[in-house]
Amino acid sequence: MAGTRAAASVGSSASSGNPPPQEPGLGELLEEFSRTQYRAKDGSGTGGSKVERIEKRCLELFGRDYCFSVIPNVNGDICGHYPRHIVFLEYESSEKEKDTFESTVQVSKLQDLINRSKMARCRGRFVCPVILFKGKHICRSATLAGWGELYGRSGYNYFFSGGADDAWADVEDVTEEDCALRSGDTHLFDKVRGYDIRLLRYLSVKYICDLMVENKKVKFGMNVTSSEKVDKAQRYADFTLLSIPYPGCEFFKEYKDRDYMAEGLIFNWKQDYVDAPLSIPDFLTHSLNIDWSQYQSWDLVQQTQNYLKLLLSIVNSDDDSGLLVHCISGWDRTPLFISLLRLSLWADGLIHTSLKPAEILYLTVAYDWFLFGHMLVDRLSKGEEIFFFCFNFLKHVTSEEFSALKIQRRKSLPARDIGFTLEDICMLRRKDRGSTTSLGSDFSLVMESSPGATGSFTYEAVELVPAGAQTQAAWIAALSNRETRLQEVRSAFLATYSSTVGLRAIAPSPSGAIGGLLEQFARGVGLRGTSSGTL
Repeated sequence: MAGTRAAASVGSSASSGNPPPQEPGLGELLEEFSRTQYRAKDGSGTGGSKVERIEKRCLELFGRDYCFSVIPNVNGDICGHYPRHIVFLEYESSEKEKDTFESTVQVSKLQDLINRSKMARCRGRFVCPVILFKGKHICRSATLAGWGELYGRSGYNYFFSGGADDAWADVEDVTEEDCALRSGDTHLFDKVRGYDIRLLRYLSVKYICDLMVENKKVKFGMNVTSSEKVDKAQRYADFTLLSIPYPGCEFFKEYKDRDYMAEGLIFNWKQDYVDAPLSIPDFLTHSLNIDWSQYQSWDLVQQTQNYLKLLLSIVNSDDDSGLLVHCISGWDRTPLFISLLRLSLWADGLIHTSLKPAEILYLTVAYDWFLFGHMLVDRLSKGEEIFFFCFNFLKHVTSEEFSALKIQRRKSLPARDIGFTLEDICMLRRKDRGSTTSLGSDFSLVMESSPGATGSFTYEAVELVPAGAQTQAAWIAALSNRETRLQEVRSAFLATYSSTVGLRAIAPSPSGAIGGLLEQFARGVGLRGTSSGTL
C-alpha cells in the first residue's frame, strides 16, 4: 500500500549509503516558519522546494528509529493544516529491520476512517497519532465541532465531500436545539462522533486531556465548538476525561510584555468566558503529590510543570492505553505539550534514541509546530509567543522529577534493594559527594573520574557505588544526561531564534529605542545576564 511503500523507501534510503540530498537547517526552517503558515495544498507553490525539504527531513528523522506508514494528505484532502505526509509510527526498529518492514496497518482502511471521523472535530483536525511510546500512541487533535461549525459552513455537502476550512462563516444566532429541528436529522452527532470514537478506539486511546478553559467555544454569539466533557449524550463516557484548563495563546502576550518572564505570571481565572474547572480522576493524581485545588494560584511555570507531570505519568502507566491531547483548534496549546512530551521522553533516552539534540529540535519544530499549522506569523504580529515559550521553558523541566525513568524505577525497584537510594545521595553534603563534574551534576559521586562521565554507563562509572546498586547508578547517570540534553536543545533553539525570528520581530524605532528593545529581548532569551539572576 502507499503507506507501506513510503515507509520502506525511507528506511532503505537511510541505509543505502547514498549521500542524502541537501537538507535545510533550523535557521532556514524558522525563516520559512516565520514567513508563512504551512498549508498542505500550497506545498508545491512558492517556497515549495523548502517545504519539501522540510517534509523529507522529518521523514528521514522518524525513520532513524521507527518503522512507519504514511497517510497521504498531498493536497490537504484530509486536512488543510496537517502534514502532506502524515506519519503513523508502528514500532521501533533497527536499520536491518527497516529493510524487511511489513506494515501492520491497512492504510486505506485507516484513511477511510479518518475521512469519516474528521467531521467530528473543529476545522477537520482529526485525532492524529504523533508519538509512539511503550507501544502506545500519543495523539493530538482539535476539540469537538459544535452545531455552530457544522451548520455555519456549507452544510452536509461540505462535511462529506471536502471543502475550504480556513475561516468561520457568518451564522445567525441559533441554539443547538433549533439546528436539530431544522436539519431534520437529530442523529448527526451520533454519526460523526461515532466515527470519531471508532478512530479513538482503533488507536487504543483511553485518556483524553482537554486544555480548553471553556466548556464550549462561543463565536458569533453561539457555540461553535464543543468538547467531550460536555457531550450531552455522554458518548465519551467510556474514556477517561481530564479537564486541565490552560491559558490560550493570547495570554502569552503578557509573557512577552513581562520581558519573557513566566515566573509570577498568573492567568485571570475570573474572566467571563472561563467556565471549565479542573477535573482529574483521583486515581491519576495519587502519586504526583500535587495540590490540584490550588491550580488557579499557580503561575505559568508551575502550571505547565504540573500538567506535564500529569501527562508523563499517564503515558508511563502500566496499561496499554493511548493519550489524546487537544485544545480548541489544536495548533497552539496542543503542540506546546506534544513538543514538551516528545523532548522530555527523548531526553530520558526512551524515544528517538538515535537523534542528537539538534535533530530532535528540528523534528519537533518542523513536525509538531510548522507542519501541523501553527500560525507563527500571526502570533508574532500579536506578540503571542507561545512557540518561543515552549523551548525557553525547557530549563524548568531538566530535573529528575520530570523523568519517566524515575517513574519506571519506582515501579521496578525491589523492596529490599540494597545500596544508596537517590534520596540518600541527595542528602549527602557536597564535600561528601566529591567535586562536581563539568555538568555541575549533584550526582557526581557516581560519575567523577570515570570514562562514563559523558553519560555512558561503564563499570568504572559505578565503582564508588556499593555492589548491587549498579542499576541505580545507571539511572542517576541517565538523569544527569537528561539535563545536559535538554540544555543543549534549548541553547540551540535560542541561538537560532534570536538570529532569525526574534530580532526581526522587533519593529525599528526612529527614536533609537530599538537598542533597548534588543537588549530586552537578549535578556529574555538568556543571552544577557539580568540583575535578578539567570533566566
